[in-house]
Amino acid sequence: MAEKDEAELKKELKSAMKTMLEKDEYTIEKTVQVIRILTRLTDLKVKKPSGLGLDDTILSERFKCPISGQIMDDPFVLASGQTYDRPYIENWLKQGNLTCFRSKQVLSHSFLTPNCLVRELISCWYGVSDVAVPEPSQGVGGESITERVRISLNSLLEKMSSSLSDQKEAAKELRRLTHASLSNRVVFCELPDAISILLSPLSESKVESHPDLQEDLITTVLNLSTHDYNKSKVAENPVVLPLLTESMKFGTIETRKNAVAALFTLSTIDSNKRIIAKSGAPVALLEVLHGGHPLAMKDAASAILNLCMMLEIKKKFIDIGVVRVIMQKIYDSILVDELVSILALLSNNPTANEELSEVETVHCLFRVMTNSNSSLTKENCVVILFNVCSEDYPLLKVLWVDELQEKTITELADTGTERAKSKASELLINMSETFPISEGS
Repeated sequence: MAEKDEAELKKELKSAMKTMLEKDEYTIEKTVQVIRILTRLTDLKVKKPSGLGLDDTILSERFKCPISGQIMDDPFVLASGQTYDRPYIENWLKQGNLTCFRSKQVLSHSFLTPNCLVRELISCWYGVSDVAVPEPSQGVGGESITERVRISLNSLLEKMSSSLSDQKEAAKELRRLTHASLSNRVVFCELPDAISILLSPLSESKVESHPDLQEDLITTVLNLSTHDYNKSKVAENPVVLPLLTESMKFGTIETRKNAVAALFTLSTIDSNKRIIAKSGAPVALLEVLHGGHPLAMKDAASAILNLCMMLEIKKKFIDIGVVRVIMQKIYDSILVDELVSILALLSNNPTANEELSEVETVHCLFRVMTNSNSSLTKENCVVILFNVCSEDYPLLKVLWVDELQEKTITELADTGTERAKSKASELLINMSETFPISEGS
């Protein structure tokens, strides 16, 4: 019986793979189908009983957050490569932990990246597995919880055109509801004109008139923005970015932090990057990085890094002075790992390269590279130094003198990441050809 099951599974696997390879159907559904078949074959090989739903149970384990133990709602990737449910890994990081919860690896940075593939796999897995998504429980008169939430959210939004006390009460409850549940965030953004109505009590010219109301509304926008399917709707609404931009400058500390965090979250998808770049947000983000709250600075750096992935936006940040601000923070030993990641992106731009072409900048980045325990930070530093010094004789000589003393680049050429090895080796060749060893004696 087991041999027959195995033969059938292999036949099914062959058919699925043929469809993927010959017809280029690399869909999430096909991927999940192949994973399920391979899991069943593995069960047979290790002689595990293949009871109803066994493979689904095994597969579901891979979709669970290592911290919460629950199937993830909002999967994000940490610098270690591990995926977690965002609220739980954010809480882990906010507690001051500098390591990956699962692997214990020291983190080179604390940026979080949406794991869209895992999110789609989980969604699709529910659709094709033996484990069904639970039906919404029924209330009085057969009314589903989703419908009750929709009615509740609509009722709260109606209060946004009522008295100030009603607005404040409704805003606080909307903040709570959108924080409490991923499904609540989805339902909210499905309501007609919900985002505009939510923010209607705020005026761009006097956004901080009622700080507590402003904080609750901006935090609600942040909550809504954490769901990938809401990101475009939020960013494309014409009132959102101007109000977030003003709220980065005016309001409570919590408001400013959450406005920056919302910008960071929205900046994770490419279509939003262009919208954000055309708003006043880049200047405001740079102002936060220059002198904002420490936690807000970190999210501002993350947002700038996301935005600078696009060439035209990178140029915009360079034009408004991002290089000078970043270097000042690095001199002050603030967010060094995060900021050298941005500089590595910027350093191949001629204008940025010119701004970085200072003796003290070369010394500073060499010290960071020498003293850092992060392989990624070392890589980013050697990339910047390669871009800045390779064609500049005086700066190459400054770098060469530092290298004669510390041998940091020589070590990177042997032990660094693949990219670091490549850039370090090219620099060493360049220096050895340009400066005969006797010249350094």
